[in-house]
Amino acid sequence: MNFEPIGFYHSAQRFRFETPRQSVFIHNSGVITLQPGRNFEMALEDLDGFDRIWVIFQFHLNDNWRPKVRPPVAPEKERIGVFATRSPHRPNPIGMSCVKLEKVEGLNIFVQDCDLLDESPVFDIKPYIPAADSFPDSGTGWLERAVVPQDYEILFTPEAQTKLDFLKVNGFDAGNFCNVQLGSDPLNTERKRIYQTDSGYEIGFRTWRISFVITDRTVTVYDVRSNYQPEELLEGAPDKYGDKPLHRAFKLHF
Repeated sequence: MNFEPIGFYHSAQRFRFETPRQSVFIHNSGVITLQPGRNFEMALEDLDGFDRIWVIFQFHLNDNWRPKVRPPVAPEKERIGVFATRSPHRPNPIGMSCVKLEKVEGLNIFVQDCDLLDESPVFDIKPYIPAADSFPDSGTGWLERAVVPQDYEILFTPEAQTKLDFLKVNGFDAGNFCNVQLGSDPLNTERKRIYQTDSGYEIGFRTWRISFVITDRTVTVYDVRSNYQPEELLEGAPDKYGDKPLHRAFKLHF
């Protein structure tokens, strides 16, 4: 079988750890742009009016799979057969997501609450039909024994928000990362790069560190800093991740 993408998804979320457990656990936005010259404008007619759509896509960053996986809500130390999970590591890296449909403009489909990453190839789109797609009384197998993490409210100090806004304007949405990674089980060192500090905690986000404290069920993010040492940001220094110009601009600004 040979499949060709009908289009690609675009958003500010580019890295695996920016995706929520499921699309309903995050509020973000993106756009699916379909390929030109294939009569897809006609194929999109009548899609407006549906509140949600199914998106069939590829986990394009994954190239391996495991028969047993440990989802975030799996009972302690228990591994689950991959076909009984929504794990992105599958024999065929195909995903499906039920997302909110905002609007359709030409070949662009604007969507919200997505667990896709930027540049995800899209293979098909189908309308979500509650009468056919919703079975609220269905059994949920091992999920009935799942450990459901309690949600945390995420707050940002003015200083942290200013820094996050700067990064977002420059194409790096660290605020979404905070909502995804700190909104549930924020101190899980098995799945997250958590470091304890004298004044609270830090979480690693690629080459950045985000500082936060926890009070009851509230996470307060109070600082964002570069994790590069000064000598690593000198002109001509190796730039493995291609992000040092942003770090230099950040340091000059703050």
